[in-house]
Amino acid sequence: MKKLISTLAIAAGMMAAAGMAAHAAEVLKFSHTDNPGGSRQAAAEVFAEKVAEYTEGRYEVRIFPAGQLANDPKAIEQLQLGGIDFTVSATGSYATHLPSLNLTAMPFLVDTYEQGWELYDNSKWLQGEFDKLPEKGFRVLSTWEAGFRSFTTKNPLASPEDAVGQKMRVYPNDMIRWSMEAIGFQTVVMPITDVYLSIQQGTVNGQENPVDTIKSLRFYEVAPNITLTRHVYSPLPLTVSEATWQKFSDADKEAVRKAAAEASVFSRHLVKNSVEQQLEEMKAEGAVVAVPEILPFRNAVFPVYEKARGVYGEEQVNQILQDAADIREALPAM
Repeated sequence: MKKLISTLAIAAGMMAAAGMAAHAAEVLKFSHTDNPGGSRQAAAEVFAEKVAEYTEGRYEVRIFPAGQLANDPKAIEQLQLGGIDFTVSATGSYATHLPSLNLTAMPFLVDTYEQGWELYDNSKWLQGEFDKLPEKGFRVLSTWEAGFRSFTTKNPLASPEDAVGQKMRVYPNDMIRWSMEAIGFQTVVMPITDVYLSIQQGTVNGQENPVDTIKSLRFYEVAPNITLTRHVYSPLPLTVSEATWQKFSDADKEAVRKAAAEASVFSRHLVKNSVEQQLEEMKAEGAVVAVPEILPFRNAVFPVYEKARGVYGEEQVNQILQDAADIREALPAM
């Protein structure tokens, strides 16, 4: 009798385990290139938590930071192939697959975070471009924050004259490259995961990124001159593989959208409210922070707008410039 009870107990346990396995959460892979202590990781953790909550545990978002699975361009390719489910990267990183998105990296489009949020949430032109992405294999769920791009260089950068003869790392984005060359730099394209060592070894003299990225990836250690030009607003669209998206039920799609929106609010306020503290922390570690006269930099990059018209067409360039102008007028910088 005891043997029978034991056998039944074992069988019941096996059935229970099988039942739990059948209801285990489906794992979704989230790749990004920020370090574990950075704002992208913090927002990704919020997103993962909310996805689990709003799908009632049907999905587990597993996060792979610091380029563990891929650098930014490769992660986007993996989205298209269904190898990963989510990534978050600068808008210009997606321009390889939809070149018009390069236009979001035109210099000095907006002056404040609030203007940038309005541009990404409500620009008719930009929303229309985002609507084209599902046919490329991925779609935008929400926009997270990185901030305004500025420079870290080995030598001081008080004006465009100081850029002449210096090598600046850029990511594969025409608009960024044109702007850097207009300022006077020689440009070198490389993945962000290679930048620290390349500056350290002298392959390049500096790089440009938002303060949050400069702090997270510690670029100030090898290029200690931080020059706050704020030349490009550079947020981070969160994207999902279209193959993954089409597997979701309507309810789960709504749950993922809701999680993405809440993570966006978290990301935007975290980055905006962290900049001054991050600058102070980097100064305490030896960085030199400077705010240059901006007009010479604005004047230097002015030809970029006309170059963009020649490549992308008058209509597209004028549409985004008009959207940005309307937003700057409606939400003036204080």
